Amino acid sequence: MKYLIFGLGDYYIRYKKWFAPEDIVAFIDNSEYKQNTLIEDKPVLSVKDGLKLSYDAIIILSFYVKSMKSQLIDCGVEEKKIYHFYDLYKIFNIKDDKKEIKLYGNIKKDNLSQGGVSNQKNKILLLSQDLTLGGPAIALYHVAQVLKEYGYEVVYGSMIDGPLKEKILESDIPVVIDNNLQVFTMNDCEWINNFSLILCSTINYYVFLSDRDCNIPVIWWLHDSLFFYDGVDKELLKNIDRTNLTVTSVGPVPKQAICTYVKNLPVSQLIYGVEDMANLQKKQYNYGKLKSEKVFFVTIGYIESRKGQDILIEAIKHMPEDLRAKAVFYIVGQDSSAMAAQIKKEIVCMPEIIMTGTVNRKQINEILNKVDVLVCPSREDPMPTVAAEAMMYSVPCLVSSATGTVSYLSNEENGFIFKSEDIQDLSDKLQLCIEKSKELSSIGVKAREVYEKYFSIPVFKRSVIEIVNGILN
Repeated sequence: MKYLIFGLGDYYIRYKKWFAPEDIVAFIDNSEYKQNTLIEDKPVLSVKDGLKLSYDAIIILSFYVKSMKSQLIDCGVEEKKIYHFYDLYKIFNIKDDKKEIKLYGNIKKDNLSQGGVSNQKNKILLLSQDLTLGGPAIALYHVAQVLKEYGYEVVYGSMIDGPLKEKILESDIPVVIDNNLQVFTMNDCEWINNFSLILCSTINYYVFLSDRDCNIPVIWWLHDSLFFYDGVDKELLKNIDRTNLTVTSVGPVPKQAICTYVKNLPVSQLIYGVEDMANLQKKQYNYGKLKSEKVFFVTIGYIESRKGQDILIEAIKHMPEDLRAKAVFYIVGQDSSAMAAQIKKEIVCMPEIIMTGTVNRKQINEILNKVDVLVCPSREDPMPTVAAEAMMYSVPCLVSSATGTVSYLSNEENGFIFKSEDIQDLSDKLQLCIEKSKELSSIGVKAREVYEKYFSIPVFKRSVIEIVNGILN
């Protein structure tokens, strides 16, 4: 078969290994910056020009599958010719192109088929969709640390490699990188069949769970909002065998998402834990006072529609000039997206807004130790880790009603809430934060209490061990 590949972002990098160069006709992308260039000796074209070529199927390598698929259908493409990266197992025999499994740490190929560890009753495999420094992968790493502390022998597996691997290995936890997890079912992956418990994270593992050995208990830890289900085969999802399957959710948003398609599915709650990096004494040093003359707002996250930075920009525009002059707004995060390019144009004459681009973990901690208010303007966000981190630093959060964090906040008591996508409501809440600037520190102290009650590591440890011991014992 000959393919058009639609999308050249992160998920192209993740999945390109499955396509032989000779099978790719061309790439298509909506970014004018990428069009009329070459990627690995193949042309990058607009959708209109790409569809003029001869091809058998179009593969969407993006989570924005809903809008991209609609775009293709509007251009006259038959729906049966459109596939998502979740569909790769349908269109060609993946097993003929099995990828090498890579092992790191105290684990050898000889004993991988035995689970890679010695004690049959204590063998637990944790499976992540990646090893980036994103929330789900780090949360799963914290699970690994907890289980190891309580005497379990743990192996951390991932679909792809990434910077988190070194941190895991420093904790003396072996790592397995198996690209086949992107497309294989559990029964296709022989090396995992001797673990006593498997914990897999995110909706990315739904194909994996669709054909499994039900004698092995599985915990499925969901972090995903409804947006991430657009490319999912809903019938395959509904038919996953629930025998020995425990489904957990990071708050109400992922639970609501999966229950939209799988009715009456029992879903328990497992909130991630955030390691306490805050110097609380330093935060309370200026109790009742701002750390500068201006109110320091920050939003942190990849700049994209889902995260809603454009909503924040519009809300700032709606603020009176005199109040805008009393604030500074930092937009922190990867800024190479189309939305980021548009925001850069809009803020040329808005000196109170500063875009920093990507920063490292140390810099994020430094920002959170200085900021007055964290803003999460997301259109949807299951449980933004950065909000818990901000509350850890006694920073009040201003979040949209579409974030999972709202379940733990009370307006003007331990944070601020605005109606999702309501520009005027967000603008009003930003103004309220400035007008109540002398109260932000006391609200931040209440926010710290939310962190300690719901997101601290001791609370997380109790939750993890209760679930795991309940299954294994």
